[in-house]
This record gives sequence, structure tokens and C-alpha cells, in this order.
Amino acid sequence: MGDGPPKVKLIEPPHPLREKVGPPGKGGVTAEMLARAEQVVAEMAETFHDWAKEDVASIQKACDGLEAAPSAAAAADHLERVFGVAHDLKGQGGSFGYPLITQVGNALCRLVETLEAPGPREIEAIRLHVDAIRLIIANRMTGDGGPEGERLVRGLDLVLRKL
Repeated sequence: MGDGPPKVKLIEPPHPLREKVGPPGKGGVTAEMLARAEQVVAEMAETFHDWAKEDVASIQKACDGLEAAPSAAAAADHLERVFGVAHDLKGQGGSFGYPLITQVGNALCRLVETLEAPGPREIEAIRLHVDAIRLIIANRMTGDGGPEGERLVRGLDLVLRKL
């Protein structure tokens, strides 16, 4: 044991983002820029409902193709489409006031990731997730969806456990 407290060297990690953006008000991000960005997001949120309905139609079409897929390769293409659309919805949901879509979309992505050759039970589970997203959009279930949202998520969790 040595004399006195051990010597400590404090290392400050670099801040590359700070260097690229610069300090506030000095050519970097300003309060006005942030306010404008928030306004753009708010304007986009008004059209999210329409985008999401289009995405649900697209994912429904992929589910139909999945059911009719003549081969594992064809099924894989449809699964990839389901995953892609669910991933987009998952990312957009929380940004536009629909965190419940994010939650259901995430569960759908995790389900699809585990599948190689889905059978009827797995396809039905995918359809239930898509129906849940459709329901959330149709009823404009923003936030956590309240008690209905909780029941919806609980029901989907049960479906996944049965698989």
C-alpha cells in the first residue's frame, strides 16, 4: 500500500459532434433552427395518419403474398417486405405521437426476424399484428392507447408466447 490516495488521471472523451455543429449561436444549431425543425415535424404529423394507412395496405399485400408463396424463397421476399414496412412504422410511430404503433411494430419486426419458413400459425400472428396497427390508426390511438392499448399489447404478447 502506498502513501496517500492513488493518483487518478481524468480523461475527457472527444466530442466530434460538438466540433462539427459548433457552439450554440456560433454557426451551429440555433433556437430558431430547432423551432423550425419542430414545426416541420408537427406538420408532418398531420399527414402521418395517411402514410400509415398506405403502409398498412402495403404490409397487408405482403401478408397476402406470404400466404400464397409457392416457395421458401418467395416467402422470404414477402417476409422482407413485412419487416421493412413494420420497421418504418416502428420508427415513425413515436415521432408522430403513436408510440403504440412503435411498440406493435417492434414486436412484429422481432417476430419476422425469427421466421424462415412461416406456417399458418406464424402468418396468423403476423396478420394479428397488422390488424392491431390498422386498429390503432383507425381509432387514432395516440400515446399508449390507454386501457384499450394495454389490452391490445397484452393480447399480442399472448399470441407470441403461444408460438
